[in-house]
Amino acid sequence: MEAARRRQHPGAAGGPGAQLGASFLQARHGSVSPDEAARTAPFHLDLWFYFTLQNWVLDFGRPIAMIDSFELLYYYDEYLGHCMWYIPFFLILFMYFSGCFTASKAESLMPGPALFLVAPSGLYYWYLVTEGQIFILFIFTFFAMLALVLHQKRKRLFLDSNGLFLFSSFTLTLLLVALWVAWLWNDPVLRKKYPGVIYVPEPWAFYTLHVSSRH
Repeated sequence: MEAARRRQHPGAAGGPGAQLGASFLQARHGSVSPDEAARTAPFHLDLWFYFTLQNWVLDFGRPIAMIDSFELLYYYDEYLGHCMWYIPFFLILFMYFSGCFTASKAESLMPGPALFLVAPSGLYYWYLVTEGQIFILFIFTFFAMLALVLHQKRKRLFLDSNGLFLFSSFTLTLLLVALWVAWLWNDPVLRKKYPGVIYVPEPWAFYTLHVSSRH
């Protein structure tokens, strides 16, 4: 009889699956204490560290190691990659960001190691935006994130540590792009190379014109 009752009501058995599901629903609806909620959404330091390191190795180290080869790969990355990689990349980041909210304001803090990781993460996005010439896509994503933060704030929802890390990285990126553009604003050579309304010079172009040409 007991076995039959458990088969009809699997959640009543109190197994790990039921407990996990109950914990998730409680955390989702804000019915747990701040300490319990903090355990459900810790800061994923290993994930963000690996993600930042992988981005730097693949996007910054690759052009240095393959300057004189793989021209077809370079063409794909330079032209087709903007549509087939950057748009899904930022869309996935925004979708992840939309789930990084919590009802506990105590969770809206970053641990110490995360603060040190913001700098290389923001610097990578700066390189991605400037070298990839995707400022419009980046600024659109940033303002969408900002609008979402303001909207959720009206519901008394706050960014958790992971969302705060991502938003801080994007904020630092925007600041670095602004400083980069201000520094090269009156450069006559780069001004001719990038004549559009949005003036965001590529770091590689700056290196070619003003660094490597001196050697």
